[in-house]
Amino acid sequence: MKVIICGAGQVGFNIARYLASENADITVIDRSQELIQRITDTLDVQGLVGFASHPDVLERAGAADADMVVAVTYADEVNMVACQICHSIFEVPTKIARVRHQSYLDPQWSDLFSREHMPIDHIISPEIEVARAIGRRLQVPGAFDVIPLSSGKVSLIGVHCTESTPILNTPLRQLTGMFPDLHIVIVGIQREGRGIVPTADDQLLEGDDVYFVAETSHLMRAMAAFGHEEREARRVIIVGGGNIGLNLARQVEQHNPHVALKLVEVDKARAEQVAQTLDRTVVIHGSALDTEILEETNVKTAEAIVAVSNDDEVNILASLLAKRYGCRRAVTLVNKTSYGGLIGSLGIDTVVSPRAITVSTILQYVRRGRIRSVHSLSEGFGELIEAEALETSSLVGVPIKDARLPEGVLIGAIVRGKRIVIPRGETVVRAGDRVIIFSTTSSVKKVERLFSVKLEFF
Repeated sequence: MKVIICGAGQVGFNIARYLASENADITVIDRSQELIQRITDTLDVQGLVGFASHPDVLERAGAADADMVVAVTYADEVNMVACQICHSIFEVPTKIARVRHQSYLDPQWSDLFSREHMPIDHIISPEIEVARAIGRRLQVPGAFDVIPLSSGKVSLIGVHCTESTPILNTPLRQLTGMFPDLHIVIVGIQREGRGIVPTADDQLLEGDDVYFVAETSHLMRAMAAFGHEEREARRVIIVGGGNIGLNLARQVEQHNPHVALKLVEVDKARAEQVAQTLDRTVVIHGSALDTEILEETNVKTAEAIVAVSNDDEVNILASLLAKRYGCRRAVTLVNKTSYGGLIGSLGIDTVVSPRAITVSTILQYVRRGRIRSVHSLSEGFGELIEAEALETSSLVGVPIKDARLPEGVLIGAIVRGKRIVIPRGETVVRAGDRVIIFSTTSSVKKVERLFSVKLEFF
């Protein structure tokens, strides 16, 4: 696959890293010589310094025979024009653009990105995606990651194991006997920075981050098995009235009318604008690091603080201050990867990475075969893939234990119509099933081949 990536920032760099690891032919365009130097020194990709929206630059990048362009520069207009040129001049089949400004995304202008006007196949809005991700985390207290799959029938949950987790030091094969009606499959464990694809003999240890797949209707029971029986937050403070904070507040107002929201914004003009936009949210002008402002929000009675300002340090400190004052849970937006090792030890419950969420969203459009959705887990550990099983797949018609799955691959769930099948060794995958699979990064291409249409089938 030949892919042109416009933009060598954090998102562009991480998309290039994922695709380069799979031997894709990648060319990255950026106007910054420094960023291009960094990406070509670090990754096996070609770099080109120039404006990504200029036809001659795109031509030099190989747009004439590219399979895909992913435009993720900091400027919406550059991303849109790059996709337009790739369509009109070079006929690139797949065009993906990151669009941040909310005016472009207003439903009344939805026809703007149609094939007749500005032909972009997939629009990615990081602010909206991040707001949705945070909303899901608030609905499942105790989870640091929540990803819906197969139209919400199945969920991937990430949970941190503490000393009070009831199922520590127990071989995973015994969990079925201990909880016979617990419909979950543990697909991944992060331990001391190392990713583990578990076997039936593995045990969970204190400090582990665990990823499991569960039938959504069984989520509360599954969380209770991990020691989490907290109720959904009903008093929430949002720090930051930017696009993420505003989108999150709108989402909560629309879907969770029982939640009392307060939003703190340091910029007076923006605070006034947000207050006029929202209906039920109490908007407070001031700094979330000011103790008087925190007292005004009545932070000691809040069940969750969601810190999503544009400043990582403000988000981290506001979260820690709120917890010190008695707030039960902190969800914190952090852009800088250098803080990764510190966050857990500070006592922050959930860290949200806009970069990781955006990369995950883009990956599902890059994957081939009958793959319906893709979610990247824990910075390169692996991917959770939802795919449709074809008659030609070697998975179909044999018990899973005999299917010879690639190393580092686990089946987490099978969706068969309205029925959810939690797989065991004797389970047989049928043609047409939606299969939820966890794969380490090194085995993703093999999973793609499992779900591709074979030519001999025709």
